[in-house]
Amino acid sequence: MKKNQNTLSFLALIIISILSFKSPEKVNIWIIGDSTAANKKAEVAPETGWGMVLQEFFNEGVKVHNHALNGRSSKSFISEGSWKSVCDSIQSSDYVIIQFGHNDEKPDSVRHTDPFTTYKKTLKLYIDETRSKGAIPVICSPIVRRHFDAAGNLKDTHGEYIKAAREIASETTTLFIDMEAKTRKLVAALGQEKSKSLFLFCKPGEYINRPNGVQDSTHLNSYGAHKVASLFVDGVKELKLPLVSFIK
Repeated sequence: MKKNQNTLSFLALIIISILSFKSPEKVNIWIIGDSTAANKKAEVAPETGWGMVLQEFFNEGVKVHNHALNGRSSKSFISEGSWKSVCDSIQSSDYVIIQFGHNDEKPDSVRHTDPFTTYKKTLKLYIDETRSKGAIPVICSPIVRRHFDAAGNLKDTHGEYIKAAREIASETTTLFIDMEAKTRKLVAALGQEKSKSLFLFCKPGEYINRPNGVQDSTHLNSYGAHKVASLFVDGVKELKLPLVSFIK
């Protein structure tokens, strides 16, 4: 009799556990950064930020919130209030992807940061405030520019900002995806001509909104954005993040 009662009690606990189990809430990914990741309006087609297409790589268990903005540096994204709106919205266990550098290099006082002082300090602020919300920061180095020298070698246009991003990630034990290295490998392998297929290159009249054509070795087209987003997803896999289970 006692054995039967114990069995029934055990079964009851199982049933209660099943009934009380809640499916995990949607995982949120927040992207903050510059124009290489930002959402684009139709009138600037075929320009595409890699953050625009990241949702396509995840199933319905993930929601991507892309807050990257054209022309912003790590400094100006904070000073204009864009970071506050993101920080106020993030929740525990969310991921915050932090990718700045292109505009931190600019000389104007609104955007410029020094790699090993103000740039690192600002990235640390993002890291600390993300963690204060119980969320998970991920530092990404900026993607490579398609700038080749006369010998056909891909130039290093980001200089010390890459090293500084890696350093602050290491110093704060923060997840780091070296998007510069990943995109550099991709662009270098394609070479000077074929790599144009990734960037904003089109002939005059090819797009109604680009009557004179365009040759832009910084910003991506749709194909390039998808390739770069796939490299980010590769980084997620390499880090063995729980997000892997949501990848399509």
